[in-house]
Amino acid sequence: MASVLKVNTLTGVTTAGSIAVTGEGNSTTTNLQQGLAKSWAAGDNSSGSTVTDSLNVASLTDVATGKTTLTFTNNMRGAGAYTAGGTHADGSDQTAYAYITQALQDGSVATGSIALTHNYAYSNASGNGDYAYWNNTIHGDLA
Repeated sequence: MASVLKVNTLTGVTTAGSIAVTGEGNSTTTNLQQGLAKSWAAGDNSSGSTVTDSLNVASLTDVATGKTTLTFTNNMRGAGAYTAGGTHADGSDQTAYAYITQALQDGSVATGSIALTHNYAYSNASGNGDYAYWNNTIHGDLA
């Protein structure tokens, strides 16, 4: 018989903010909070910088061609103590180009923001671009 559980809040017994979930194969556990995305954003940089939808994003700043900075609503626990990744696809060129949105590796990762670069690769060419659609997901610990 199937059942439905309806709650507004989940709290761990030993530690309020820690809930273990049994993983695949029933032999290991995963911490629920560790596995949740802490921030995500979809944006448009083709004519200015616009966040079209997001979670935990206060603002987007256009830094340069193919480079933006996302400022978090709630800070991350430590600078660089999280991962970021994303994609971009252009309907007319999605089979010809490879696109990626990633964190800049120049020390621009902070607890309150992350600098992103939007890159493309095609045959022997690559570079940064201001795309009409990109997305990014960030995992890690909130402060």
